[in-house]
Amino acid sequence: MSKDKKECLHKTSVGGQALIEGIMMQGPKGAAVSVRTPDGSIDTEMVDFKHAKDKFKPLGWPLIRGVVAYIESMMLGYKCLMISAEKSGLEDLEESEENLSKLDKWINDHINKKVLGVLTGIASVIGVLLAFLLFFYLPTIAVNFINKLSGDVLTNYRALFEGIIRMVIFVAYIALVSLMKDIKRTFMYHGAEHKTIFCYEKGCELTVENVMKQSRFHPRCGTSFIFVILIISVVISSVISVTWPELRDQTVLWIAIKVLILPLITGISYEFIKYAGRHDNVFVKILSAPGLWMQRLTTKEPDEDMIEVALASFKAVITDNPEDDAV
Repeated sequence: MSKDKKECLHKTSVGGQALIEGIMMQGPKGAAVSVRTPDGSIDTEMVDFKHAKDKFKPLGWPLIRGVVAYIESMMLGYKCLMISAEKSGLEDLEESEENLSKLDKWINDHINKKVLGVLTGIASVIGVLLAFLLFFYLPTIAVNFINKLSGDVLTNYRALFEGIIRMVIFVAYIALVSLMKDIKRTFMYHGAEHKTIFCYEKGCELTVENVMKQSRFHPRCGTSFIFVILIISVVISSVISVTWPELRDQTVLWIAIKVLILPLITGISYEFIKYAGRHDNVFVKILSAPGLWMQRLTTKEPDEDMIEVALASFKAVITDNPEDDAV
C-alpha cells in the first residue's frame, strides 16, 4: 500500500471534547470521560446519555439532526465538564476554606443552595444576553453606523460586513481567553483529542509515540463548525438581504430574522461537517480552512500525560471493528 493511501485508512465518527484535566470521547460504545486525578492516575467513566433521535426518528433527518446534535452536545458537554471538575479535584480545591475569598465565605454562610441555584440561572441568562449583544446586535449597529457615515455604500453588502465583524469578535475573544493558564491546558487536551483521532484514522497503533506524531488540526472540530456556521450565515443573510432589501432597513426585524434562521444555518453547517469528515476535495478544504487556522489558537501541543488520558477515553468508546465507528 502506498504512503498516500495509508495516510487515512478510514474516517471515524468518534468525536470528543477537552475537559478540566481530561477528555470526553463519544463513539459506538457511548461517551467516556477520562480524567487525570490528583494522585496521578487516570479515572475513566462511561456517561449515560440518550439521543433524542433514538426515541423520535425524525430528529435524525438531515438538517434537523444538526440542531438536535448541537443542543445535545451542549448538554452532554456540560455534564462531562462537571464530572471532570469533580474527579480532577477542582471542586475540592475551590471549596477548601483556605482558598475561599471573603465573598465566597459570605455566600456559603448566608445563601442557601436554592438561592444560589437561582443566582446561577440569572448569571446564565445574562451570559446569553451578552452573547446576543456581541454577535447579533453589535455587528448590526456597527454596520448601520458605518453605512450612514459612508453615504450608504455598504447597503448591499451589509450581511457580508456583519459576518466579518462577528468573526473578528469571535477570534478576539478566543485569543484573549487562550492567554489564561487553565484555558491553555484545556487547549492542550483539545490537541490530544485531535491527535488521537487522527492516529486511529490513519490505522496506526494507538500508542503515545504514534499519537504525538499526528496533526492537532482536525476538520471535524467544533471550532471549524463555528466558522462554517459564520460563513454560511453570511451567504444566507446576503441572499435574504438582496431578495428582500426592505428587511435590512429595519434593525429590529433584521436581527430577529437572523436569529430565526439560526436553526437552518446550524443544520446546513452540520451536514457540511459530516460531509467534510468523509471527503477531502477542494470545496471542503476552502470552507474548512478558516476553522483549521483558528485551531492554532484553540489547540496546543499536548504532553505525553495528556495523550495517555486521550487514549484511555478513546479506547473506552471504540469497538474491535472499525466499520462500527465509521462516518
